[in-house]
Amino acid sequence: MSEERPLSLAKEPEPEREPEPDVTPAGGMAVSSSAARYEPEGVAGQQPAGRFWSVRRCPAAFVALVLLLAAALLLYDVASVRADRPVGAWRRRLADELATRPLEDPWVIAAAVSAVVLGLVLIVLALTPGLRGLLPMRRDSAVLRAGIERRAAAVVLRDRGLQVPGVRTVRVRVGRRRVRVRAQAHFRDLHEVRADLDEVLEDGIAGLGLARQPALTVQVRRPKG
Repeated sequence: MSEERPLSLAKEPEPEREPEPDVTPAGGMAVSSSAARYEPEGVAGQQPAGRFWSVRRCPAAFVALVLLLAAALLLYDVASVRADRPVGAWRRRLADELATRPLEDPWVIAAAVSAVVLGLVLIVLALTPGLRGLLPMRRDSAVLRAGIERRAAAVVLRDRGLQVPGVRTVRVRVGRRRVRVRAQAHFRDLHEVRADLDEVLEDGIAGLGLARQPALTVQVRRPKG
């Protein structure tokens, strides 16, 4: 006979929250705040979703235009010399400056620093994704990617927050790692309003379908007067 063992049901861990502070006056207004992090649930077959990369059209066009003009000017001067014409005055002047001007000259140092700074800027643009205002969403397909703008996500969460009874105004700032919410409640207890906002905004953040769920910070105040 096999020995029967009791079956234990483990509850899913709830999001970690900071202890609820007491409602205390701050600058003439009562304040209640909380912070929590909601981790995305694992989905079978879900593709990794990284950030969107900017195509950098303006920097690429600027660099291409500068190189094109420089190459065209140099080729024109070389072709002019091949046609038994005198060397361009700009090229003669440039050769003389490079041969006679010392390295400690302020103009040489300024030109070198400018070239280094420009090169570093181009390297940063080449190695960073950009498009910080676009948040990637979860991927269920290898050929399809979706994203949502921060402003659009803030509008969605703000509309959800305004549905909570007692909330007068809501300001939402959506970042890549954190959502900051500041609300004003003109009636009801601040703890109750904040608890309802936590619940509503938790559902709202989950409904956005983001690839990386941001932390949530909620602060509720009583308006002055």
